[in-house]
Amino acid sequence: MTSKVILITGASSGIGLATADLLHGAGFIVYGTSRRASDSSQYKFNLIELDVNNEDSVNQAIQKVIQNEGRIDVLINNAGFAIAPAGAEESSMQQAQTIFDTNFFGVVRMTRAVLPVMREQKSGLILNISSVLGLLPMPFGALYSASKHALEGYSESLDHELRTQGIRVSLIEPAYTKTSLGINLLEADAKISAYDHIREKLHQHMIKAINKSDDPSVVAKTILKVINNPQKLARYTSGKTAKRLKNIRRFAPVKIFDTLIQRSLKV
Repeated sequence: MTSKVILITGASSGIGLATADLLHGAGFIVYGTSRRASDSSQYKFNLIELDVNNEDSVNQAIQKVIQNEGRIDVLINNAGFAIAPAGAEESSMQQAQTIFDTNFFGVVRMTRAVLPVMREQKSGLILNISSVLGLLPMPFGALYSASKHALEGYSESLDHELRTQGIRVSLIEPAYTKTSLGINLLEADAKISAYDHIREKLHQHMIKAINKSDDPSVVAKTILKVINNPQKLARYTSGKTAKRLKNIRRFAPVKIFDTLIQRSLKV
């Protein structure tokens, strides 16, 4: 049987890199993408240039994989970014749109580009890297959380639409992960003095949580299991923390959950 062809966005570091390396080692044909793929020789897998915010770039990358391999069996939408803790009103409308353009509309662009290929094959799997923050509120991270909430609704709706065409869509929901996402945080561009007292405190809280969090390989192993399992679910949590938070959200009374959020962040 021919090895599956897998395309992963944001594969130059973090979860994307760990996943690309693991899947390559498992015998899949892996194409990872990066906005800057000039030094692709250092990677074990094929690294190609792709900017999820640019429709022409997306289409060119998809066509390159098709020209080389003739098919795409799995698309893993991983590219995304977060902003440093800040009040929701501390991001301009332009910055809010930028966050959604990558974290949500970037997934939509990739999905629209790959679906004609998968429809012709009558098979395919799309895995969208979400977060437990797609299920939970994140005070002082409202826009990132909102982009993941949007991704959750889009993905689950799309999965229902595509099943009869042999295509499935699933969400992968990790908690904090030790990646450069937590280091290279975008600063809010419209800071307000009312939030000065809490902003740096929460930033340090986030960095400490990330340093204690799961390695990206934990998420990569979850993705490998999903690809290899013929029975697909709509969503998969990845890591013990993500599973615990999801269960608290599911079973804790609303008032208790609200109190837990406030106390955990000391806000």
